[in-house]
Amino acid sequence: MLNILKNFFEKNQIAENISNNDLELLCGLMIEAANSDGVIDKEETEKIYSCLVEIFKEQPSEVTKILNKAIKDKNNSKSLFFYTSKINKSYSDQKKILLIETLWEIVLSDGNVHEYESSLIRRLSGLLYISDVNSGNARKRALNRISNSL
Repeated sequence: MLNILKNFFEKNQIAENISNNDLELLCGLMIEAANSDGVIDKEETEKIYSCLVEIFKEQPSEVTKILNKAIKDKNNSKSLFFYTSKINKSYSDQKKILLIETLWEIVLSDGNVHEYESSLIRRLSGLLYISDVNSGNARKRALNRISNSL
C-alpha cells in the first residue's frame, strides 16, 4: 500500500506497475470507507472502480477481481491504525489531504453521507493529523468534482 500511495502522491501520478497486494490494501481502505454506513452502494463501488482504473491505470478485469475480493473480505479488513501509521511515517500533510479528498469522493458518490461515513473520515483525518478545516476543504473539493462530473 505504501508503494501505491507513494507513487500516487509523487507528482500526482501513479506508477504503472502496482503489485496486486498493494492494490488490494488500497482497495480495502476504500471499501472500509464505503462500508462505514453498513451498506456498500452501487455508486460507491463504481467510484472505487473508476478511481482504480482511471487514476491507477489498472486493467479493468484485474480491478473487478480485486474489488470483488475486497467486498467479500470487507469484514476481515485491517485496522485504520494499520493504514495510517504507515502513511504518517512516509507522507507530507499535502499528500495525506489528497488521500482524504479521494476518500470523501468515494463516500459522497452515492449522494448520501451517513453519520458513520463522516465519522470514519474524521477518525482518519485525526489519525493522519489532518485538521478539521483541511478535511472540510477536501470534502468541498470532492463535492465539486462530483457535481462537475454530473
